Amino acid sequence: MAGFRQLAPTRVDIAMVAHPSVTLFVDLSDGDSLVHDVHGRRERGSTAVGLAPGGLRLGGRAAGGIECLQIRLSPALAIAVLGASTDLSGTVVSLEDVWGRDAGRAEERLRAATSWGERFTIAEDALGRRMSARPSLDPEVAAAWGLMRTSRGRVRVDSLANEVGWSRKRLWSRFRSQIGLTPKHAARLVRFDHAAHLLAAGSAAAQVAAASGYADQAHLHREVKAFTGVTPTAVAASPWLAIDDVAWPTSFAWESDHVGTPHGWAVRNAPFGTAQSLQVRAPDRTVFVVKGHDLCPPRP
Repeated sequence: MAGFRQLAPTRVDIAMVAHPSVTLFVDLSDGDSLVHDVHGRRERGSTAVGLAPGGLRLGGRAAGGIECLQIRLSPALAIAVLGASTDLSGTVVSLEDVWGRDAGRAEERLRAATSWGERFTIAEDALGRRMSARPSLDPEVAAAWGLMRTSRGRVRVDSLANEVGWSRKRLWSRFRSQIGLTPKHAARLVRFDHAAHLLAAGSAAAQVAAASGYADQAHLHREVKAFTGVTPTAVAASPWLAIDDVAWPTSFAWESDHVGTPHGWAVRNAPFGTAQSLQVRAPDRTVFVVKGHDLCPPRP
């Protein structure tokens, strides 16, 4: 989980970058709601964003600045918390649509909290209450997803099938029905995520293409365009992507080539409520206050 606050009360219009997770945004801003737009479909307020939404933008304006809680759920956690996550793939929906009345109650509690630490505790409690007896991924599907993540998407479907002991056809069918993407599409998403963070860290597009296993720079450009609707240059300048290693420090610890503040960004410690956080200033002088927090895995 991560908490964000944009201090300046200005209009926000940010291209959000696809991530290999189902992402929940809980809108805690005063005034006008956040607006999520994907392929012309708009949702206001708190939302759930599925895997590989493509062309997703976040916008809005609030008198006191934009403020939200971001929760990333692996496919296994998404199934446990939200039920079938396949319905979310490629789109964005209101959090209430997938969470029911619990969404409104959780948002009220989060708004009333006086610190990010308290908000993280409330969010974990709300998630934990929903992880009861919901269906889980097949162990083979979970193993295939894990192999994709550790290989940074550079793995063939035939190899995945051999590793988990299934035929290619069975893996393709079960993976698609439970994750919401085909194994090939999911591996492309994971590889893109690795490349996107290298771009945000300041690496040249040609170097990123080589390091991420793309055939050439043109191949990288096509994949970035497919997942985001923008160019590699625009992805490199994405403000929330640039501070991922701040907001999610342990998630990026093993990705040593991800870590690093992009050129023109400034990061410093800053008090935020009762918790210590980081204040991040973007090149355009937009200020985000960021606080990261590990999401505990479900108890057995």
